[in-house]
Amino acid sequence: MDDLNRGGRTAPLATYTEAVDWIKSLIPFGIRPGLDRIQMLMDKLGNPHRRLKFIHVAGTNGKGSTCAFLTSALIQSGYSVGTFTSPYITKFTNRFQYNNTDISEETLVELVNQLRPLVQEISETEFGSPTMFEVTTAVAILFFAGVSYPDVVVWETGLGGRLDVTNIVTPIVSVITNVGHDHMDILGDTLEKIAMEKAGIIKTGVPVVSCVTQPEVVAVLKEKAAACRSTLYLAGEDFSYEANEIREGVQTFHFNGPFRSLELGIVMKGEHQISNAAAAMMVLEVLRQYIAFMLEDEDVLEGLRHAFWAGRLEEVSTSPRIVLDGAHNPEGAESLAKSLPQLYQYGKLNLLMGMLSNKHHESYFKHILPIVDTLILTEPDFQNKMDAENLQVIAESLREKYAKENLAIIVEHNWGKALQLLKSITAEDDLAVVSGTLYLISDVRGTLLQQPDTEKGW
Repeated sequence: MDDLNRGGRTAPLATYTEAVDWIKSLIPFGIRPGLDRIQMLMDKLGNPHRRLKFIHVAGTNGKGSTCAFLTSALIQSGYSVGTFTSPYITKFTNRFQYNNTDISEETLVELVNQLRPLVQEISETEFGSPTMFEVTTAVAILFFAGVSYPDVVVWETGLGGRLDVTNIVTPIVSVITNVGHDHMDILGDTLEKIAMEKAGIIKTGVPVVSCVTQPEVVAVLKEKAAACRSTLYLAGEDFSYEANEIREGVQTFHFNGPFRSLELGIVMKGEHQISNAAAAMMVLEVLRQYIAFMLEDEDVLEGLRHAFWAGRLEEVSTSPRIVLDGAHNPEGAESLAKSLPQLYQYGKLNLLMGMLSNKHHESYFKHILPIVDTLILTEPDFQNKMDAENLQVIAESLREKYAKENLAIIVEHNWGKALQLLKSITAEDDLAVVSGTLYLISDVRGTLLQQPDTEKGW
């Protein structure tokens, strides 16, 4: 850790770049599940998180989109909303938003300077240095509790739930979007084990909403909710949703809850977004019914309809047509493969993808290969990237059973050259898709939308 000492004290960081670089310098300390270090930080700061109201969102896929639905509906309803999400697509400040506006660079620098000496103190204890995500979470708490003062904070987990740093808070409602095969090296190698980690955000007496479907996962959530004396609102049992039609770019669906039924519409694409919107709607119903939130129907409907989340079935170019989607695990790939033929008409489907090395790639390909005509394999500009040739080996091993007869597989290590190749082979009536890790999506999106200052990170 850099110590710019003056007179025995750590000199303050002067610029946004210095502040972000210092936070990123903590990456080598890795991912260390547990709440000891974040609790020590909060104790030193007077536990500011206890002054905030949180909606805690966990799940394998759909967390960011669910946060976007909740944030949009609550802002439209007149509430001030803090939103903490990860990873970011465009800039580090995206992670900390107040009413959909990023934290200012100046405020970020101030908060990092407030935290830095405390991080140094903790690093000298037996617990070791706080990690990058722990410090980032502490920045978020300071921003919301000491600068922006939102009515409510939409609070996304980083990884898992039980031992995730964000689990230091006690929310007013918890949400578990779904449970699938992701981060199995940390969370466990079965759905039950992963579900137990996600269910760790359930707190005593705090209602929880979930759209999980697998029987073994449902059983885990029900057991945990019962042990915590928490009311569980489960899709398919306590509320339901049914897709109607796509009309002028709006997906409409029927929501049937324990208190009433509504017809809803969203512009976010993909059948899976209906599930995310329904979970958000159930959360809003709990807030309205039991926590005295004033939520008028027209505001909620308007907020849900116009919610947006970058990099999720996002069309960023029309000539050629290019869609970005951060599907990076089997469940995400299944949703993508199902959604593309429903949403688009096209001749050939050309797909560019890059992955990190800790993902469940074989199952990903089983969903994607049947719909792809040309597959371009590349590598994200990020640590822990998956070698494109290794992806090729997996894809080739599945070709005979899953792929189209004339599937072309191309390896191009440089993602920029791979993107140019994708554009060059995609005709006017074809569809190009960029998928995989959000670190690749971030770079591609910044290039296509001509955002030269795009950052990316965990």
